[in-house]
Parts: sequence; structure tokens; C-alpha cells
Amino acid sequence: MKILAIDVGGTHVKILARGRKQKREIVSGPKMTARQMVGRVKKLAQGWAYDVVSVGFPGPVLHNRPVAEPHNLGPGWMGFDFASAFGVPTKVINDAAIGAARCCSWGWGPGSALR
Repeated sequence: MKILAIDVGGTHVKILARGRKQKREIVSGPKMTARQMVGRVKKLAQGWAYDVVSVGFPGPVLHNRPVAEPHNLGPGWMGFDFASAFGVPTKVINDAAIGAARCCSWGWGPGSALR
């Protein structure tokens, strides 16, 4: 399965697809909406094959959708349907939760004490 990983931040959106060695990124900022991010990421990922998308979002997420607008990005994130926009199954998770999961699974950092 080929995964497109997206890290949404207040200054940049970074992407990397499984099997690729070089990440790509675009500038985000306080005017970037969810719809704009998806359109720009699709262009940025042209030439990369992916079956699913994973989005790290800088805010609370419930049932695979943001439940609050981020303070450092534009409007339109809350309730946005990323799977429909990307056209492939998409998992949205809080970006801090991704970092915590990495610590636990890689055996280093604060999460390593939980094993």
C-alpha cells in the first residue's frame, strides 16, 4: 500500500510518499483553507503514486475530521471531508498524536517509558 503522508503546519505543508526519499513542501499560512491545501498538495504530489492519505493536523480531530479551526491557518478546516477531496481513503489525526506514536513505536523519547 502506498501512503501519502501530509504534515500540515502553520508555515508549511510537508508531504512524503512511501518509497520516496525526498519530501516536498509548500508555504501555508493564515489564509490557507483546507480546500486550498488539498489542491496544492495534489499538484505537489504529481507523479507520485499513492493509495491512501494520512494527514497530521495542528488541532483537535474527532472521527477523522478537525473539530476546531486552527488559529494559524485560514477557515474551512472544521468538518472538511478530506477523503472526498483527495479521492482516496484518508486518515486525519492530530499532529502531536503522530509524534507521540512515533516515540512509542521507535523506542525513544518520552513515550518509550510507556512500554
